[in-house]
Amino acid sequence: MSKYNVNLTERKEAAYRSLVNPKLMNELKGKIVNVLVKKKKFKDKEYSAKRLADDLHTNTRYISAVVSVCFDMNYSSFVNKNRIEYAKTILKDKRYDNLKMEEISDMVGFSNRQSFYAAFYKYTGITPKQYKLDGGDADSAGNVD
Repeated sequence: MSKYNVNLTERKEAAYRSLVNPKLMNELKGKIVNVLVKKKKFKDKEYSAKRLADDLHTNTRYISAVVSVCFDMNYSSFVNKNRIEYAKTILKDKRYDNLKMEEISDMVGFSNRQSFYAAFYKYTGITPKQYKLDGGDADSAGNVD
């Protein structure tokens, strides 16, 4: 990464930090985790940053700022990472052995199998099928996370 990109990233984070005061940032972080992760809203394909902001009575700039600063990724990446973590638990669970990858993809919130495979590979370094074949042991299969 060039020096310019590092400076640009540092300026972006500094701008986000000044946008939201630390107390509000901490409060919103907890609410975002509660809604998206604990309540599993990430499974809803239509659950956008706008809907989250509306539900939390804030705006999308604050949502973006908190996700960027606290989780070091954008909203879409945060949602997809949680979808993949959920998919990994499903793929390891023998009760779901009869499901096709398309069904699992749909269960965790992806619009199509291709998006699911691409995101899964991005976060684990292997395909969902390989993960399932390895018994859910991504570490032995070259996990990049």
